[in-house]
Amino acid sequence: MRTDRTRTEGHDLRHHGDAEVRDDGARLTDLAVNVRADTPPVWLRERIAGSLTGLAAYPDGRAARAAVAARHEVPVERVLLTAGAAEAFVLLARGLTIRHPVVVHPQFTEPEAALRDAGHTVDRVLLREEDGFRLDPTVVPEDADLVVVGNPTNPTSVLHPAATIAELARPGRTLVVDEAFLDAVPGEREALAGRTDVPGLVVLRSLTKTWGLAGLRIGYVLASPETIAALERAQPLWPVSTPALAAALACMEPRAVAEAAHAAHRVATDRAHLVAGLREFASDGLRVVEPAQGPFVLVRLPKAAVVRRHLRDLGFAVRRGDTFPGLGEEWLRLAVRDRATVNSFLQALDQAVTLAQH
Repeated sequence: MRTDRTRTEGHDLRHHGDAEVRDDGARLTDLAVNVRADTPPVWLRERIAGSLTGLAAYPDGRAARAAVAARHEVPVERVLLTAGAAEAFVLLARGLTIRHPVVVHPQFTEPEAALRDAGHTVDRVLLREEDGFRLDPTVVPEDADLVVVGNPTNPTSVLHPAATIAELARPGRTLVVDEAFLDAVPGEREALAGRTDVPGLVVLRSLTKTWGLAGLRIGYVLASPETIAALERAQPLWPVSTPALAAALACMEPRAVAEAAHAAHRVATDRAHLVAGLREFASDGLRVVEPAQGPFVLVRLPKAAVVRRHLRDLGFAVRRGDTFPGLGEEWLRLAVRDRATVNSFLQALDQAVTLAQH
C-alpha cells in the first residue's frame, strides 16, 4: 500500500503558487505564479483556436516534435513532447530504473514528489543561503544514479554555470536539468538544451511560463534516444492534445523565439527595478537572494508569514517559501511584473511590513 510521502519534514511538496490565487485570486494582483503576465499573445491564441477544427482526429505530434528538434538542432529521436514539464518528472520516476535518486534543493518540489509517489527513497542535497544557494558538485553523493537540479532554480532564481552542472555527469548517472525558466534568461545563458556531449543528460523545457500556457500543458524533454524511448514507454497514448501541439509548433518558429528573447530582456529590466525597490527594505531586515536571474526573486524577511497575510489583505498574492526543502517561514518568492505593478506592490509591502511590526 502506498503511503502519502509528499509531506516530508513539514514541507508540502504539492503546494504550488497557484494555490495562493486558486479561490479568491480574482481580487488579487498575482505575484505568486511565475507565468509571464499578459500572455498568451493574440497571435498564439489564434493559432491554438485554429487547431480546434481538427479535434475529431487523434493528435499527431510529429510536426511539433520535428520543430522542437530543429529549434535545438538535435535529431527528433532526442525529443519527447509532454503535457507540461511536470509530466516529465512522473515519466522519469516511473520509466527509468533508479536506485539512488538525489534532488538538489531548494527547488521545484514536483520532481521529489513524483519520485516518492513512485516508491523511491529520495536523498536531498540542500544548498546553503550563506553560499548564495550556488551549486557545489562535490556535495552530491558519488553513488547517486539520478540527480535533479533546476537552472535557473525555482525559487532561488540562481543561474548555475553550465560547466558546473556538467561536472555532475557520471557514467551510469541520469542528470536531469529543469530548464523551465531558461528561456526567460537573456541569451539563454548557461543552457544545456541541445548538448549531446554530456553523458546521461536529460533537459526539461516548458512552454507554459513564457507563453502563458499553464492551462494547456505543454513541455518537452531532450535526452538520448534510449532515454526518450524509455520515457515514451511510460507515457499514455496521445498525451499531448492537438491544441497543445499547435502551440508547441508555433512557439518554435523564428518569430516566436525572437519574441521570447525580447521578453527575456524586458523581464531582466523589470526584475532590476523590483530588486532595487526591495533593497530599500534592508533596514527592516529584508534580504534578496542575488544575483537573481529568473523571472522571480527570493526574499527573506522577519515575520514573512504575517507580511504575506497583510499583503493579501492589501490585494497582492505572493508565494510562501516554507514548502521548499531548505527554506522556512521567513522566505517569500515574488514573480517579476511590470514597473507599474512593482511600484504598487512596493507601496503595499511598505504597509505590510509596518503592520507586521506592531
